[in-house]
Amino acid sequence: MSQSTHSHDADVAIVGYGPTGVIAALTLARYGVSVVVLERDRDIYPRARAVTVNDWTMRIFQDLGIDERIEKKIDPQRALRWVTYDGTEIMRIEHPPSTLGRKPRFYNIYQPTMETELRAAAQELGERITVHYGAEVTGVDQDADGVTLTATDTATGRVRTVRARYAIAADGGSSATRGRVGCRLVGDTSHVTWVVIDCRVKRWWPDRDFLTFWSDSERPVVDIALSAGNHRWEIPLKPDESPEDYPTSTEVWPLLKALGVTEDDVEIHQHAFYRHHVRMADTWRRGRVFLAGDAAHLMPPWAGAGMQTGMRDAHNLGWKLARVVTGELPESWLDTYEAERRPNAAFYTGLAVGLGRVIKREASEEEQAAMNAVPENTVTPYEPPLIAPPVLAGGWLRGPLGDASIVGRMVPQPTVGDTAGRMARLDDLLGHGFVLLGDDVDPATLLTPEEKTGWDALGARYLAVRPKTAYTQGPEELVDLDEVLLPWLRRYGARAVALRPDRFVAAADASGLAVPA
Repeated sequence: MSQSTHSHDADVAIVGYGPTGVIAALTLARYGVSVVVLERDRDIYPRARAVTVNDWTMRIFQDLGIDERIEKKIDPQRALRWVTYDGTEIMRIEHPPSTLGRKPRFYNIYQPTMETELRAAAQELGERITVHYGAEVTGVDQDADGVTLTATDTATGRVRTVRARYAIAADGGSSATRGRVGCRLVGDTSHVTWVVIDCRVKRWWPDRDFLTFWSDSERPVVDIALSAGNHRWEIPLKPDESPEDYPTSTEVWPLLKALGVTEDDVEIHQHAFYRHHVRMADTWRRGRVFLAGDAAHLMPPWAGAGMQTGMRDAHNLGWKLARVVTGELPESWLDTYEAERRPNAAFYTGLAVGLGRVIKREASEEEQAAMNAVPENTVTPYEPPLIAPPVLAGGWLRGPLGDASIVGRMVPQPTVGDTAGRMARLDDLLGHGFVLLGDDVDPATLLTPEEKTGWDALGARYLAVRPKTAYTQGPEELVDLDEVLLPWLRRYGARAVALRPDRFVAAADASGLAVPA
C-alpha cells in the first residue's frame, strides 16, 4: 500500500477528468495509490470529439479490468478509405485481425457514452479516487515533499487546497496548469475552421461502417460512424465563410446534402467549430508535476490518435508513478515517462499531418506511394503505420531497436494455457508485474546470478512457454495454444525476453537480459 502520511490528502492529484485524467486515476488506483481529482466542469463534455479506439487502447482497458464493459459501449470498425466526390477510391486500409488480444483492430466510439462508463468504473473503486467537480485550479506550488494545489469552487467561490506527493496536469489543450509550472506549448494552429456535425442515424445506408475520407482540395470531409447510433461529418469552411454563416441546423444541411445525405438518413443533433493544432509542450515535467494528454500535445484528427495518445500517456505514467509512490521503483523511473511517450506522440502527429495532406489532395503520388510502400527484406511483417502494433522508440530498454529487433515491441496476446489447464488471454495469466518468458526453457536458467538478483528486485516472474504438443514441467509455465508466442520469439532469434508491466519487451537474451539501466 502507499506510504501516504497525514501531511498529504492523496498520493497523486490530477487536474482534469477527461479520458486522460480518468485513465490516470484508474491506473494509479489499480496499484493501490490514492488519488484526488480536481475537475473544473460539473458534467461530461456533451460533444463527441474523439471517434475511435484501437486494440492497444483496449489492451490498456484490459489491464485496468474494464475492457469488457467498454466493449459493450462501442462498435467494431470495418475499414478506412479515401475517396473523391466522383467515387474514385484513392486508398484503403483494411483492418486485419488484431494480434493484441481483440478481434477487431479499431472500434468506433461515442465519446460522451464511453467517458460515462470510464467514470462509472472509477467511481466503483470507492475511496481510492476522490473527485471534486466544479473545482477550478488557480494555484500550483511545489516543494521537496509534494505539490499543493489551490482550487476555487465555480459555483460557491469556496477555496480549497489539496496536497499530494505528485500531480498530473490533464486539463486539456488550454491547460492553465501547464503555464503555471513554466511549460510552453510550441507549434502551430491551422487557420482553417472546421464544422463538426453530429447526427443521430435514422436508417442504414451502404458502407456506413467505413470510416470515409472524402478527398478534395476545397471541401475535404471526414465521414465516420460513431457508436450508439450516431454519425459524424467534419467539413472545412471556405476562406469566405465563418461560423456565423451556420447558426442553426438549417444552414448546415446543404453541406450534408452535397454528400448525398438527407433528412431520411439522419437527424442533426448538434454542430460545433474548431481548428487543427500541431503543438507539443517543450517539456512534459516540472519537478513533481507531469503533463499528459492534450496538455502535453495537440495533433490533427486524421490518425484518430489524439485522445488515445493521452490515455496511453496516463497509463505509462500511472503504472510507473504508482510503483514509485509505493517504494517498488526508484524515483529516477519517472524520467522514462517523457522519453517513451514524446516520440510516440510525435509519430502520431506526423502521421496525422501526412494523412491530412492526402485528404486535402495536397500529397503527390510519390508521397502517397511512400505512405503505402512495403519495405523489402523485413523481419517484421509489414503493416501500414496507422494499424501496426505499437513499438517503443526509446526509454527503459536494453538492446538495439529496429525492424530486426524484438526489443521495444509489444508482445502479442494469444490465448494460452497454464499448468492447471486454464485457458485465457496472455495478459490474464501474466499478472500485472515484470515477467520473463522463455522459449521452451525456464528463463531464469539463462540469467547470471547478478541478472537474476536484478529482476528479483523488481518482483519478476519467470515463465517457460511450452509448445502445445508438449507436457508442462512445473507450476510457472504457459502453453502456446494458438502457436503465436514461440514463432514470434523465433522470428527475432530470441530464446527469452523480459516484459514490462505494459507488455513491451525491455530486453532479450540476444542483446543481454540484464535489467535496463
